[in-house]
Amino acid sequence: MESPESNFSKLGLTLPPAPKPLGVYKPCLIDGKHLYLSGHGTVKEDGSLIIGRVGLDMDMAEGKLAARQVGLAMLATIKANLGSLNRVKRVIKVLGMVNCTLDFERHPFVINGCSELFAQIWGEENGIGVRSAVGMGSLPDNIPVEIEALFELHEGA
Repeated sequence: MESPESNFSKLGLTLPPAPKPLGVYKPCLIDGKHLYLSGHGTVKEDGSLIIGRVGLDMDMAEGKLAARQVGLAMLATIKANLGSLNRVKRVIKVLGMVNCTLDFERHPFVINGCSELFAQIWGEENGIGVRSAVGMGSLPDNIPVEIEALFELHEGA
């Protein structure tokens, strides 16, 4: 079985800079064997954000790519704070929020952009947890997707 770090390398993707908090909160918190990640946005490699509303400024395929970008930002936070993706044993829960028009109904499709990335990193058994995918009337800075997650860490990690 390949390690999460090895799996990430094979994807040929680049992590954006780990986002800095834009409010009064911690980007991540370890409690025993659990890692909680605060809501992350669509931080690109240059530190800028993907902006726009799904169903108005972008289609659902672009929204899915934005969700993958959020997943990459989350991976950047894990690496910056834990040193390695290998310290994470599995994904427990993902909450995905989609900034979308009132008539948009494909929230799960959009959030799959992040969930599929996590499955590629930690494998289908450990990379897929429970999940909610919901629509929002707006998100900070008009980003299309915000995602928070809970992970289980390896014992002694």
